Order: sequence, then structure tokens, then C-alpha cells
Amino acid sequence: MKSHTRIFALITLFALTQGLPSPLGAQNKKPQTWEEQKAAKLKPLTAEEKEKVAAAIPAKASAKAKKNRKLLIFYRCEGYVHTAISGANYAIAEMGGKTGAFTADVADDYAVFTDENLAQYDAILFNSTTHLKFPDPKQREAILNFTKNGKGIVGIHAAGDCFHAWPEGAALMGGLFSGHPWTAGGTWAFRLDEPNHVLNKAFTGNGFWHQDEIYQYQPTTFVGPENIRIIVSLDMTKKDVSDKLADPKYAKHNKAFKPGKRDVPVSWLREYGKGRLFYTNFGHNKQTYWAANMMQHYLDGLQYAFGDLDADATPTAKVKKVEAALAPEKAH
Repeated sequence: MKSHTRIFALITLFALTQGLPSPLGAQNKKPQTWEEQKAAKLKPLTAEEKEKVAAAIPAKASAKAKKNRKLLIFYRCEGYVHTAISGANYAIAEMGGKTGAFTADVADDYAVFTDENLAQYDAILFNSTTHLKFPDPKQREAILNFTKNGKGIVGIHAAGDCFHAWPEGAALMGGLFSGHPWTAGGTWAFRLDEPNHVLNKAFTGNGFWHQDEIYQYQPTTFVGPENIRIIVSLDMTKKDVSDKLADPKYAKHNKAFKPGKRDVPVSWLREYGKGRLFYTNFGHNKQTYWAANMMQHYLDGLQYAFGDLDADATPTAKVKKVEAALAPEKAH
């Protein structure tokens, strides 16, 4: 037995005989609490990655702010913790400063959700938050009051996997997660449902390919085109995208849906009371935050949520249908 192995074995034996926790057990223990998972999974960007983010941030805001805007970025998770969260926190805050569109505070404590504290903000961004469990019902009420009274909500990626214990919150966001056959390692095709919509300016009127993990939403919770303006969806004319609907490997993801063709929305907006919501499923992969078109998409969605960028939020079912812009046949 090597000396370091012998020493570790003796330490472990001593700990067990003294009724102390085993060092081996500590080594094998998985992070459980939010604080433990945050420390284990959320690592700061490297200097090189920060340079990539800086290069992707738009040179200026899309609209002049009507007043100094302040954003609350909330990133707590009670379910799966996405490692891209820390990169998104950095990228969004940097984008606000560089463009002058807003300043940002970053928080993970439920205590921020009071009427008094939220009064200082113009929008709340839920950054891949999962399965949030508000300890005080008044915190939920504060979020609804905030939105209904004219402020903005923005959801990135797992914000669609967030409000399972809060039906009003799920309805506000637009729906709840129901699997992701389009996994993070794949490059998928996307169509612009509204090629000329102002929040699609980033994509210059063209469908596109992008590597990311894409959700679908429970049929029972998705509020649908009668309530939201859908502007980006998966391009189901591409075989590698549509094949996932019937792939036996993803049967557990698709069991909630009827067989056959269907649409999978990716980005949408809506009015909620006097307020505004922008949600996009893009954002699982950290590389998304150094893609210039995605950063522009986020910025425009944020400026819409603030009330600085005018955008038509009439629900899709209530407007004249336009021809969608499909992705090229192959990813470049």
C-alpha cells in the first residue's frame, strides 16, 4: 500500500472509531443544498470567454431608454442547475453597461421579492431558474403586482422549468417544461414565425441553425398562440429536427403529446396586465452568450420588457399569418 493511501485509510479508520464523519464519505457526497450546488457548478468565465462575450455584445441599445433602467437578475435553482448561469449573469450585466440600456443587480435570495424592494427595478430576469419554491406567498404576490402594474418579466431557458408549484407564475411565463428531445450537443434549425418582428431584428429576416438545448412545453400548461406572440420556433421542415418527435429514445419526453406534426415555440412575448413578458428558450449552452445574434435577441427582449422598445404583442392567433422564414437546408 502506498504511503498516502495508508495515511488516508488510517484517518478514515480513526474517524469511524471516534464517531466522526468519514473523509471518504465527504469525498463522495454530492452537492445537495442550493449553496453547495452553486459553489460546485457555477464557475466564473475565463478571461478568454469574457473577451468572446464582449465581442458579441451589441455596440448600442436598440432604443433610447425612457429613463434610467434597472434590472434584477435572479438565478436561484431548486432543481437542475445549469452551469451556463454564471456566464449569463455576467453577459447580461455587461451588456447593460456597455450599451447604456440598463444597470443590473444579481441575486439568488428570495428576500428580494417584496413590493418595497422591487419598486426600484424596471424588470426581473429569471436566469435559468428551476423549480422555485417561494417560502412566503407574499413573494409571489409581489412578482404579480410588479408585472400587472406595468413592469417587465424576462425568462431565459430554464425559466420555463420554474413555476411548477405556482400555476399563475407558469401562466405568466407561458408554460412549463415537458422534456427536451433537442439536446444541448445538437445543432438545430429554427424558423422565424415573424421575420419582420422587431424582436427578431437579430436574425436579419432569416431562419438559422444554432447549437443549444430546446424545450417543449406541457400541453396542459402552455398558454398557446391565443395568449402569446410566438416569434421563433423549431423548424420542423428539417428532418433531423422533426425526427425527434417520434424517436423511441425520447419517448418519455414525448408521451404527453399526440403523435404527428406539431409546433415547438422557442421565443415569445406577451402583455400581462400593464406589464410585458419576453421569454426565450435559448441559453442552455454558455456559447450562446458569445453569439452576437443571441445577445441582440436578449437585448431587444429586455428593452421590450422595460417598455423602451415598442413591439407588437398581439397574440399570434389574433393577427394575420405571415410566411415564416425557414432555416437553410444545412447548418453552416
